Order: sequence, then structure tokens, then C-alpha cells
Amino acid sequence: MTKIYNDPAEFKNEVLDGFALAYPDYVRRVPGASGFIRSGGPRAGKVSLVIGGGSGHYPSYSGVTGAGFADGAVLGDVFTSPSAEQVYRVARAAHGGAGLVLAFGNYAGDRLNFAAAADRLRAEGIDVRIVYVTDDIASAPAAESGKRRGIAGTFTVYKVAGAAAERGDDLDAVERIMRAANARTFSFGVAFAGCTFPGQSRPLFAVAERTMDFGLGIHGEPGVRSDAWMPAAKIASALVEPLLAERPEGAQRAAVLLNGLGATKYEELFLLWNNVRPLLAGAGVEPVMPEVGELVTSLDMAGCSLSITWLDDELDELWRAPAHTPAFRRGSVHTAAAGHHAAPEHHVVPEEAVAADVAEQAGPESERAAAVVRDALRAMTAVVAEHEDELARIDAVAGDGDHGSGMVRGLRAALSAAEATRGGAETVLTAAASAFGDRAGGTSGVLWSLFLRTIGESLGNHEPVEPARLARAVRRGAEAMKDFGGAELGDKTMLDAVFPFADALDANLAAGSALAASWAAAARSAVEAAAATAQLVPKVGRARPLAERSVGSPDAGATSMGLILTAVGDVLAVQCG
Repeated sequence: MTKIYNDPAEFKNEVLDGFALAYPDYVRRVPGASGFIRSGGPRAGKVSLVIGGGSGHYPSYSGVTGAGFADGAVLGDVFTSPSAEQVYRVARAAHGGAGLVLAFGNYAGDRLNFAAAADRLRAEGIDVRIVYVTDDIASAPAAESGKRRGIAGTFTVYKVAGAAAERGDDLDAVERIMRAANARTFSFGVAFAGCTFPGQSRPLFAVAERTMDFGLGIHGEPGVRSDAWMPAAKIASALVEPLLAERPEGAQRAAVLLNGLGATKYEELFLLWNNVRPLLAGAGVEPVMPEVGELVTSLDMAGCSLSITWLDDELDELWRAPAHTPAFRRGSVHTAAAGHHAAPEHHVVPEEAVAADVAEQAGPESERAAAVVRDALRAMTAVVAEHEDELARIDAVAGDGDHGSGMVRGLRAALSAAEATRGGAETVLTAAASAFGDRAGGTSGVLWSLFLRTIGESLGNHEPVEPARLARAVRRGAEAMKDFGGAELGDKTMLDAVFPFADALDANLAAGSALAASWAAAARSAVEAAAATAQLVPKVGRARPLAERSVGSPDAGATSMGLILTAVGDVLAVQCG
């Protein structure tokens, strides 16, 4: 259990504050952002590597920010992707003029948020490449390696990319090297006990006594199979054999990581390495500067993972190259000195200031609609907060259990922004959307932000919000989420609740029902559709590797969508009489 905290909701922010105070010679906090850049700032003419993901994985990502490794790190809340806004701010601050590589593990929320940030950076003329890591062999078969998660192998992939950038390689070369390293990196892990969020009394998953879970994820996802307890020699074989099965032909040299996940002690890891190393030697594997220790953790999870990156001459040189960071130091890096920041410092203008400059005069009908929007957001926030624990429980069946807390964070931020914003429906919903996405992070953050923003754009700031106009706005919002997220109906996501809602709302209005009655009936359809997702097999997101375990439990995103649509219907019933 994570025992040291004040307010669990502020855990990540206080961790970052403490880290900044502990390592000022290595990193500098980016103003207004949940992340860091190297203390010397960006180097002019050097490709910048910006890495990130949810917090709870130290020393990833802030701990490896420094010379020879990452130029910037952006962190979301625990096990939650940082928002697109946070990625943008850190990447903008890290850019030294030679382009950016944005790197992260292969998770839906990270892919969506980093992609949105990259689009924004490209619009400013910055050349941006995205590389995500897919090393977890337990999460998909070799034939579908692009669907694999990124776990501890991210460390090696980031290290060789950072070394390539440090020696002066151009953007094309850094991207090529990083992709080559990812293609040759494979990981497999075992858990002995689940991890526990700050403020929670129960772990995200439980491992039965005298058993262990193989194929775990690093966001609190349980393993893909359970086995009876076994001694270290058999654990070593269980980790090594599936990795060797994917060995490239002729490969001999390898960067090997035996990674502790947070609660497994170094003594245990050294004992296990004593059993792993002979198995590698017997298979003709030459470990090159192996690392044994905590490299990519999962809060307080008990367990470990083994990663192998098969080296060619180029990757070998880059793996051996010096690095100087708070958590990883190798050799001597002369460019670690603070005087190498020839690039100009970038200042990011807060979104609130931009919004104030571009706010337009709204029509009276739209201002009245904006008041209803604020009431709806209050109801949405209250209902999700009431069901936060239930949503976490559902999400933890095959995911990381953070859906409830993420939605509450996002909705509270959206409500605060809406209450502080004057104007019509579009202006208020846009402010709420930006705040939701920035505070919630993750997949839900970026998709709900897009949903609210698209509804606002469809309603505008001048026209009255007629029932048919509102129905069109909701459908456009749903379609925007579908197009951006890439999920399909039946994939066991929030789409499986919102599209039945939109269909029912259209049908009820066409039949002549009033808005409040039509919305309430459509919300019931959404709730029923959300419950029916219990029989679906997830095809995207963190639940996909544990698809069969998910059957029997509804999707958390669809469930929260049903709750929210029902709460909005209650507001409309009052407002529309």
C-alpha cells in the first residue's frame, strides 16, 4: 500500500514538486505543466527526445531526464496519460530547433494525447515524430506486435534514442534508431501482489496466496495467467524461455534488464539474476552492460520483469554511451553542464488568457443555454463522484482502475472552468472541454474533451438551442470521438452507450416527444446498452490483453456515459418543465 500522502488527488503534483526540489542540477520544471526539461534547457541544433506517460513508474520518466537520455518528460496522474496540453507545453519547452521525437508506451490514452499535441506542434512548423514502444510479449502474439503494450523495455529504447540525439544524429536517424530498437526489444513479467493507489485500502488486483501472475501490465493490470508459487530457478526459466522464443535469427549480444516493479527488493532481484544469467549463457546470449534494479516501476507492486534488446553494432554503441540523469548515470557526459542551452526559452501562454482574448459576444438565447450547461455539469460531476468507487471497481477488472477518479478530476475542472466563463453555449462548453482534457488526461480526458468541444461548436454562441439542434450536436460529438479514437461500435467502449443514446434521441424527437421526455428515454437506452457491454470482448484499450477476464463486467466508460446522460436528463426535466 502507498502509505505516504496528503490529499490523494494531489499525490502526483506533490511528487513532482518534491522531485524538482531534490534534483535542480538535473531538471527544470516547465511552468504550468506536469513535467520537466533538462536543467540547461534545450540545446540549439539538437534533436529533442520527450518521453512520458502516467506517473507511478519512477524512474520513468522524470528520473531519466538528462544528458544522454531524455530532454523532457511529461507525467499524467497515476497510471493516466498526460493531457495533450501538458504534452504540448513540455515538448515546446524542450524543442531546440532540430525537431522533436515524442515517445511513450503503446496505450490508447497516450497515443491520442501525444498525437493531438503533435498536431498542434506541427501547425507551428515544428517537425515532430512519434514512436511508441511495444515490448510486452504477453499482451499480443508476435503476428500482432503492433498491439503490444510498452512496459520496462521502454527504458532501453529511450536510452539508445537519447544517446543518438546526444551525439548529434538528425531527426530521421533518431527516429530510425528508435524504431529499430523497439523492434528488437521484448519483455515479460511476473507479479506476486498488486499495487495500491494512494488513499485506497485495496490493491487494483489480488494475487492469491502461494500463486503468481505472469504477463502483468505496469498500470496495475493483472497477469494473463496464474501459476502456483515456484522457486527462483523456475521463475527464471518462465521469464527467459518466452523471450528467447522471439529471438531474431543470429542475434547474440543483448541489453538485458531485470526490473523490479516497486516492492520486490534488490536482494531478491540479484538472487533471480543469479538464475537468469546462466540460462542466457546456455542459450549463447552475451549480456552487454546488464541492469538489475528498479527501472520502470508500478507504485508498490511486488514483482519483476525481464527485458531483452537484441543489439547490432549501432545499438550496442548507443546502449554503452554515457548518460547523466537523476536515476541513471553511466560514464562521463560533458554536455551535462548547464551552459549548453543555446536555444531560446519558449513561453507558453495559458489557455485561459487566449480564451479571454477571443471570446465573442453571445446571443441571449445562447447565454441562457450556457446556464443550463453549467447546471448539467454540476449534475454530471455529482453523479460520477457518487459512483467513483463503483467505476474504479469495474475498470480494475481488466484495466488500471482509474476511470472513476479520472472522470471526477475532469468533471470538477470542467465545472470550475464553466462557472468562471461568461458567454454562450459554445464558449462555456469550450472552456469546460479544455479543462476536462487537461485535468483528466488519459483516453477519457481527450475523448470527453473532444465530445464537449464538438457539441459546443455545433451549438454556437448565437442560435437558440432547439431540440433537433441539440440532438445533431450530440451525434456530431459522438462521431468526432469515434473518428479520433479509432474504436468501433462493439469494441466495448463508451461508444457503445452514446450511439444508442443518439439513435434513441433522434427517434423520440421524430415521434413528437418533447425534449425532456425524449432525452430521458434515450438515457435509459444508453444505460441498458452500457449494461449489455458486459457480454462484449474488448478490442481496444488496456482491457484488450485481458479480454476474457473482462467478459461479465460492463465497460467503465460506457457505464459512466449512461450515468452522465441520465443526470443531464434530470436537469432538462427541471429546465424544460
